[in-house]
Amino acid sequence: MEYTLVRSARRTLGVEIDAEARIVVRAPKRMPQWEIDRFLAEKRDWILGAVAKQSAKRDRRPVLTEAEAEALRTRAKEVLPAKLAFWAARMGLETPKMTVTSARTRYGSCSGRNTVSFSKYLMANEDAAVDYVVVHELAHIRHKDHSAAFYAEVASVLPDWKARKALLFMPRVEE
Repeated sequence: MEYTLVRSARRTLGVEIDAEARIVVRAPKRMPQWEIDRFLAEKRDWILGAVAKQSAKRDRRPVLTEAEAEALRTRAKEVLPAKLAFWAARMGLETPKMTVTSARTRYGSCSGRNTVSFSKYLMANEDAAVDYVVVHELAHIRHKDHSAAFYAEVASVLPDWKARKALLFMPRVEE
């Protein structure tokens, strides 16, 4: 198994399979290599299964050209302000300031000052999933965490939020 080894000031050994189905092993600085090898041998079946699952997930994600990715930015700037205003009004909130980013690891975020940011790649998803992310970020205006109260807020607006969340994917971009 090929993997990337990252040593740091941590106490435990861990394995992650990233979005591109690469294996990343995180280990304490002074852990001997034989111990890492033993751990990987014990977890081999789980690791290979996780790599296969992540590879299949990766392969289902569409690959965009740079031009297509930039077209998503244009679409985001056209579509998201109206969605934000609609859902904010529905939730009894003022429409917050909005930005569009090129983030590849998150669909949206809400700052401490309640500025809502959305990744242009969110626009590759269907409307139901986009609406979920908009509501999710608006819920952060009232709840700055992912507490039970936060999810109750989301569910009060979108009772089917879990199904909508399951639709989300992050497209890949040609490099």
